[in-house]
This record gives sequence, structure tokens and C-alpha cells, in this order.
Amino acid sequence: MNIKRLRAASSVIFALLGISYAQAQQSASLGAAAAAPIGYVQFCRDNPDDCVSRNLSPTTIALDEGSWKRIVKINADVNREIAAVTDQDHWGQPEVWSYPDDGKGDCEDYVLEKRRRLAKAGFPLQTLLITVVRDQKGDGHAVLTIKTDRGDFVLDNQVGKILAWNETGYRFVKRQADDNPMRWVSLGGVDMRSVAASR
Repeated sequence: MNIKRLRAASSVIFALLGISYAQAQQSASLGAAAAAPIGYVQFCRDNPDDCVSRNLSPTTIALDEGSWKRIVKINADVNREIAAVTDQDHWGQPEVWSYPDDGKGDCEDYVLEKRRRLAKAGFPLQTLLITVVRDQKGDGHAVLTIKTDRGDFVLDNQVGKILAWNETGYRFVKRQADDNPMRWVSLGGVDMRSVAASR
């Protein structure tokens, strides 16, 4: 793709997102080590092949028209195909992380399925980071952060549109480390809720 086409594709991508290039370039800063969510620990016990501790070289996805279309399609497909249901209603327990193979799940199950499909589509695991946030109501919520050369974006079952992390209105708590999916790091509680409310 020549430089003119690349710039045009980038303009289309960010026009679709409704954000500026400068906004998308920003990434959430990482802090100290954090404990993995208890649901993730249980998920790894049940799915050990999906939770191998490995040293990975941090990288980003080259965000071009082709990669963006694949990301948008997988995000939309999973959001459409999975029926939202709480773990209590689904499993009779307050917190269960699982692949939504029966077509039902809550936020972390959407995240796991998106991560699985994106990895199968060739996106590196170290760019697909399970992230714990507090939503606008202050409730705990899981989203998938995807690291790109244009900044970090969030795939979310509560919002159809893929947003730059700092456009979500969420408070960012912690996420997987990009060099090892078994490590978790603090995001320092970076709070974007006031930013969203002021718009």
C-alpha cells in the first residue's frame, strides 16, 4: 500500500471511530504488578492450554484497512451472537469466566471469545489484553484492549462502537501484561469517566 493510500485508509479508520489521530495515539500507562481476577484464575484451571505462561515480545498490530475490518467484524459478530446473561443466572454462581460456547455469557465471556477469534485470525496474543475497568456506574466490567500502532482501542459488549481507551468513560483498573498473559499489571485507576461526562 503506498503512502497516499495508507493516509486515506487511516483517515477512514479514524473518521469511523470519530476520534482524532492524536487521541488514538495515547495508551494507558502501566503500573505495578496486580493480582489476576479470581475468575481468570478459575478459567486458567479449566483451560490450561489457553493460559500458558510465556515470555512474549511486546508488539502492536499494524492498523490498516484490512486489520481494522477484521477487528470490527469479529467484535460485531461476538456482540451479536452472544446473549447477555449474568453468571448467577447462567451458572448459579456470582463469578464464572468461560467461553460462551452455549451462546450465553457476561462481559468477560465476550472478551474471551473475541480474544480467541482474533488470535485465530492471526493477531498476536500480546496485543489482545483482557482488561478490568469500572464503568460509568462504578460497576466492575471486563473489556478487551487491543494494542495497535495507532494506540490502544477497546472492544466492549456494552458499546457497539470500538473506542480509543481514553474515550470510553471507564476507570481503568488492571490488565494482562503484554509480555506474559499470566501476569497482570495495575493501570493505576486512570479515570476517564469525568472526561466522558464533560463532553
